[in-house]
Amino acid sequence: MTQAAPEGGPGTATAPDAPAEGGAEAAPAVPAPTGPAPAGPGGPYASAGLGFVLAADGSYAARLAGEGQARYPERWTLDGPEPYAVPLPLGQPEEADSEVLPLTDGRVLIHRRVAGHHAFSLLYPTGSHAGPHTGPRTGQLPLGALECDGRLTLLPPAPDGRSAYALAVDGHSTTVWQVAGGAFGPERVAELSGRCSGGVWLDREGRLLALDREREGRTKTVVVDLGRGGEVSPLLQITEASDDRLLLADPDSGLLLIRSDAPSPGEGARIGWGVLGSSRPVRFPECLRAEGASAVPFAVQPGQMLMPESCAVALRIGDPGPGAAAGAAGIALWRPADRHVFRLGAPMGWVGTGLWSREGRLRLPYTTPFVPCGVVGLGLPPGPPPPVRSEAGPAPDPAPAPAPRPVPLQQAPLR
Repeated sequence: MTQAAPEGGPGTATAPDAPAEGGAEAAPAVPAPTGPAPAGPGGPYASAGLGFVLAADGSYAARLAGEGQARYPERWTLDGPEPYAVPLPLGQPEEADSEVLPLTDGRVLIHRRVAGHHAFSLLYPTGSHAGPHTGPRTGQLPLGALECDGRLTLLPPAPDGRSAYALAVDGHSTTVWQVAGGAFGPERVAELSGRCSGGVWLDREGRLLALDREREGRTKTVVVDLGRGGEVSPLLQITEASDDRLLLADPDSGLLLIRSDAPSPGEGARIGWGVLGSSRPVRFPECLRAEGASAVPFAVQPGQMLMPESCAVALRIGDPGPGAAAGAAGIALWRPADRHVFRLGAPMGWVGTGLWSREGRLRLPYTTPFVPCGVVGLGLPPGPPPPVRSEAGPAPDPAPAPAPRPVPLQQAPLR
């Protein structure tokens, strides 16, 4: 069953004070703190307690660097021969609860809470600054602001790399706002009942957005079709009494990573996997059960068309955040076709996320006192399993076509 989202919702948009054309502001640079800067809280990866966010194509990353009362946005460039960081400070430090999100054109979206409003701006380096503090100046393009009495957070980067969205939860309803990439400042694009969290993109076009919706004491994942005016349809409903959440998805293969308490009621949630559009049930591998309910998948190998069982998955185990004990964080590598997990120690200073290349190379950003901006690469374990084709159907037509309707995943076997 699907339902059309009603109009209206929590939050009120405020247009920027100046139009987009010619409205950029250049702020004088302030000295950026030296030495390693732990990532700040917030951001789409707030569950990691880090706030280090990768752009949709992995070309850039952003974080709120610094500590205490001296925080500032920082952009990492990752698609060149060597990674490097560019600080983007303005005239005053940022608050610790600000969020940053990189776009694929190199600009960084920042979300600030200012006097009861949620303000959004794009930051970018504008060249050298001739003054007592040498270094790049930071340009700022205001995008507008929202009023919201509840919680408002940025969603993960949109697949097109140019747009950005935010999730506003107020009372018992949730609104999806487009806060960057629109024509006239923040724009309401969908509203749905219930309190929503999470946020996973299911396609390469940025049309299908999966959200974990809490209603009547249970959490189920639904899909919001932004191309149909915010139409809502169910995605995960493993059992009536289970809490089912979507953690990660790969648009190429259709692989879905899920957390649910359906296989072991009363014993906590487990990680399982399924395939978007498939009639096969969700599976909960025993090898992932040993990793515990706190394991978080953060990267899936792309480019494995119609072969979800062959996709390499990287999971974060433990706490890689600032202040964590040495060795507290680890990385697990796994494929759905495997019956075992490869465990690895995380590199020193790992920021808690990363991305796979199509060739099966895992890139992990890190920062230490000696290497403020670095990336380490890991290869897949030897002996990959033979490709196993799924029943998801033929490869999609590259020509534009209506977005596929998600099919609810069926009840999972309990053994």
